[in-house]
Amino acid sequence: MSAVYYTIGVVIFFLALMVSIGLHEVGHMFPAKRFGGKVTQYFIGFGPTVWSRQRGETEYGLKAIPLGGFVKIVGMLPPAKDGATVPAGALGESEEENAERVRDYNTGFFTGLIADARAAELERIGPDDADRLFYKMAWWKKVTVMSGGPMVNLAIAFFLFAGVFATYGNISDIRTTTTVSEVSPCVVPYAEDGRECTPADPLTPARLAGLEAGDRIVAFNGTPIESWAGLQKVIRANSDGAAEITFVRDGATMTAQTNTTVEARPLSLDDETLTQVGFLGVAPETYVKTGGPLYTLGEMGSMTVDTVQALVTLPVKVGHVALAIVGLEERDPAGPISVVGGGRIAGETAASDDFPLTEKVVFLAMIIAGFNLFIGMFNFVPLLPLDGGHVAGALYEALRRGFARLTGRPDPGYADVAKLLPVAYVVASSLLVMGVILIIGDLVVPVRLPS
Repeated sequence: MSAVYYTIGVVIFFLALMVSIGLHEVGHMFPAKRFGGKVTQYFIGFGPTVWSRQRGETEYGLKAIPLGGFVKIVGMLPPAKDGATVPAGALGESEEENAERVRDYNTGFFTGLIADARAAELERIGPDDADRLFYKMAWWKKVTVMSGGPMVNLAIAFFLFAGVFATYGNISDIRTTTTVSEVSPCVVPYAEDGRECTPADPLTPARLAGLEAGDRIVAFNGTPIESWAGLQKVIRANSDGAAEITFVRDGATMTAQTNTTVEARPLSLDDETLTQVGFLGVAPETYVKTGGPLYTLGEMGSMTVDTVQALVTLPVKVGHVALAIVGLEERDPAGPISVVGGGRIAGETAASDDFPLTEKVVFLAMIIAGFNLFIGMFNFVPLLPLDGGHVAGALYEALRRGFARLTGRPDPGYADVAKLLPVAYVVASSLLVMGVILIIGDLVVPVRLPS
């Protein structure tokens, strides 16, 4: 039956991802059409067409490789300023002669690619499309159209996170209380933590004091206790001194006397360095923090900072994945994964016997939300061919035209993003290589759920 659940988890993940991609493209298409632009194609996937249907001027369909999607908006690239790819004075009357001169003129590799891209754009422009071209839109319309896709992904992430945080809680935000959940029966060295007590092990100060699970500690040696971190601080500072513990049990305030002992313990979860500190032998009750929309926005703000930092180091981390593939180092469980890795984790979560159904649903929702957050932020990177590259071009156009108006200079015209196509080709090639490395890594040295 676990194989069935595994398959269900993978299918749910990829269906959710395809829906997210489809809505991303709707985020581009809807405002483009509202602003009068012409959208000729709306496809989910890449490669050979599996199915398509014409609706009005737009062809809708599915392609064979479900790793993305696209919409084709007419007039994304402006023509060369002189209307040709060679100086106007160098053109003759014969089309064959002009084609040869164009080839001779565009001697550079990238220059030729730019010329080809402009030509491809011109082929899609009909006689009635002059006022419907994307590059002629106002800058704020361009920003709206190109931001629409990643904003949809961020909206999906928000609603998924908000739903989980408001009902189940944020599994990454575990809070503690001052109520005791467990009293350790004996003092066990930290290196042997988890083993059974032996007759040689001394009782913990908390056991000697008679503390029980459910007691809420309100004071330690007369110091009021308002948080578990505050209690830890005063216990650690007490060394092996006398300790008077005030606590509430079944509504009644009680006091117990004991002496804390000194043990070598780490001071935080992030630092395993052992330090000699006072030790009592109690563990706190914990709960998962819940919150509404404002809490969700705050958490997504922190996630966004982490995502930006991850994007900056992405090439380096993908390099480590490549080293892991050839066996030169271990795969970082906190490193980047592809959609293949995401599907594997979703399948393992669904098939695991360690999680109840509610936690499986929550974990799958968090995976899907996390992917949407990453996709949204990634597409805002201000480089072509990503959406952020077109947004940056529109903002540059607005600044340049605004500066020209302020200084009384002539209108400089539309921003020619076609000149950035060499950057787009390099970025696209890099993304392709990194994507292939991650997919191979997720097949050869996959990241798995902790056992």
